[in-house]
Amino acid sequence: MTDFVQLWVYLSSTPLFGLTATLVTYVAAQALYDRMGRAPWANPVLWSVASIGLVLLATGTAYPTYFAGAQFVHVLLGPAVVALGWPLWVRRAEVRRRGVALTLAAVAGGVCAAGSAVGLAWLFGMPVDVLLSLAPKSVTAPVAMGIAERLGGVPALAAVFAVLTGMVGALSAKVLFGLLRIDSWAVRGFALGTASHGIGAARALQVHPDAGAYAGIALGLQVLLASLLMPFVVRWMP
Repeated sequence: MTDFVQLWVYLSSTPLFGLTATLVTYVAAQALYDRMGRAPWANPVLWSVASIGLVLLATGTAYPTYFAGAQFVHVLLGPAVVALGWPLWVRRAEVRRRGVALTLAAVAGGVCAAGSAVGLAWLFGMPVDVLLSLAPKSVTAPVAMGIAERLGGVPALAAVFAVLTGMVGALSAKVLFGLLRIDSWAVRGFALGTASHGIGAARALQVHPDAGAYAGIALGLQVLLASLLMPFVVRWMP
């Protein structure tokens, strides 16, 4: 017990705390996920976020202290997103053949995702900066923060909305696809990547390689379309 306390005191005073807490928590959550037959409710990202949040609250650890170590994992987010391009490259001929249809589907999905969220928030009387932070919720968090800042929203709020959107998609997709009787892995993956960006793509990749590949395509298209079109649309809004 004394050794554990000494280890905790040492880790909490160095950047290793955030890194160790993140890795240990995720490995434990992934083990639970595998043990539960990869059930959506056991999503390791969900339980890792919840567990680390509780630890930070219980120990009174400030988020900057945690992130000083966790940033080493955060840096790997970029290469991880780029790695999603490999299944896309493997299927490049198929993607080229369906290019127009995929682009049109991405535009329709992006409009529905952003429009429904902003519309509902507007009906409930949310302030403008919240509406602008909600608009890029279906784009991966780092890009959503940049878009929200450019639109006049709150980047930190946009990151929260993006993570919540990804988690809801990863948790509910299997049930929704079952209710809608959507069996195609390509359609499932593309829908998940469109609505739930990287978190949804990670879930799709775990389920089936075709679903993961099309989720990666959708994720990339949403990043491109949202970055180009959202500032243009907001500029011309009354």
